This record gives sequence, C-alpha cells and structure tokens, in this order.
Amino acid sequence: MNFRLLLSSLAFMSSTLLAEEMADKLVPHSFTMEVTLKVGNKYLLTLPEGYDEKNSKKWPLLVFLHGAGERGDDLNMLRKHGPPKLIAAGHKFEAVVVCPQVTDGDKWNPHGVKGLVDVIKKEHKIDASRVYLTGISMGGFGTFETIAEYPDVFAAAVPICGGAGISVVKFGALKNFPIWIFHGAKDPAVPVAYSQSAYAWFQRGGDKNAKLTIYPDAQHDCWTETYENPEVWKWLFAQKR
Repeated sequence: MNFRLLLSSLAFMSSTLLAEEMADKLVPHSFTMEVTLKVGNKYLLTLPEGYDEKNSKKWPLLVFLHGAGERGDDLNMLRKHGPPKLIAAGHKFEAVVVCPQVTDGDKWNPHGVKGLVDVIKKEHKIDASRVYLTGISMGGFGTFETIAEYPDVFAAAVPICGGAGISVVKFGALKNFPIWIFHGAKDPAVPVAYSQSAYAWFQRGGDKNAKLTIYPDAQHDCWTETYENPEVWKWLFAQKR
C-alpha cells in the first residue's frame, strides 16, 4: 500500500474514533431552579378628575415609558415629553396615568413594568380590561418587549420610534392585539426599518388590529406630533381586553 495513502487512512480512522469518543461524552442533562428578580422604579402618578377611592367606578390605566435621555433620579425630567408634558400643560386624561423612571445606564425591564402595573392596580381603582402602554425611543423598545412578555395584561399599545428586536419571536401570543406603531422616515437615531420589521411580524400573524404610521419628513422626534393628535388617544382608549 502507498505509504501516504496508509497515513491518510490512519488519520481518517483516528479522527472518526475521536469524534465518536467525544459524542459519547455529550450526555443530556437538565436543571430547574427558581430565580427571584428585584425590581422597582420611582414614578409620577396622575389621577383623573372625578377619581374617588370611595366610589366604585374603575378607571383606565395609561403607562408611559420615557426615552434614554430622561433616565436618572430626577422625576421632573419626565415632563419633557409625552403624557407628562401634556399633563403639565393642562391636558386632562380620563385615566390614571403612571410614568416610571429608570436610573442612569439602565433600560426598561418588562418584569419591572408589569410589577408597577400590579402595584397600581392593587392601590388604585383600575379597570383591568383597559390598561394601556406607550413609550418613546428606548421606551418604544420597552413597550414592544413588555407586551411580548405579558400579552394578556394590556388592552393596546402605542410604541413610538422604537423596535422589537428578538422580542418578535414572542409575537405569536399577540395575534389581533391592538397596536399602533409610529416612526419618522428620516430618524437618524433608530432606523425606521425597526418599526417596519415589527409591523411585518404582526401582519405575518394575520393581526388585523395592527397599524403603522410613518411620518415622511419626521426625524427622531415623531412623538410630539403623535401625542398631540386627539385621534391617537381616541383610538387607544377605545380598546378593551
């Protein structure tokens, strides 16, 4: 036998035996454990006119998630944008409005948002069938992530200039979920494709309640125009689980 052919054959046999030996070491295992997650945020709370703890009437709950620029420990920073800005200017929501704040360097945790909703529902008269979530930029991402993690908590959502990322793998549980997505076509901070991609996933699942609005000339701040549009609030508060 040719010496080179013999060496090649021996090398092949050796690698085959090594592969078989290593395969024998890949033994299936599994584990189960409980993990406790501590969550918490400071937040602004606004009660609607006519709210009365002694009254049996229950109210909608609106949760607003701010963007990365409003992180910190100063709640007054939240007054720059969104519902807090509108409320500070005199706008009256017919809902309990809660606006949490994350600390510097942090991002939205879906479990923390859900925990806050649970606290507000426990401490105030909330209609559990009318809980709404909206957010801008980082808060838009947080909105997508939170509804994907807790599809049965919210009646509708309005994510603005955000994106879904890997959360789209959980969108199957959101079939026919009312969502209105907004983005600026010229956004230099978060590509409009992020919102388009998320919307495509809702469409792929046959969601007839998903809407997408792209402002052709808007950049990153498309939330001002969105939140100042009465039709957005009319649509949002009309949704019910």
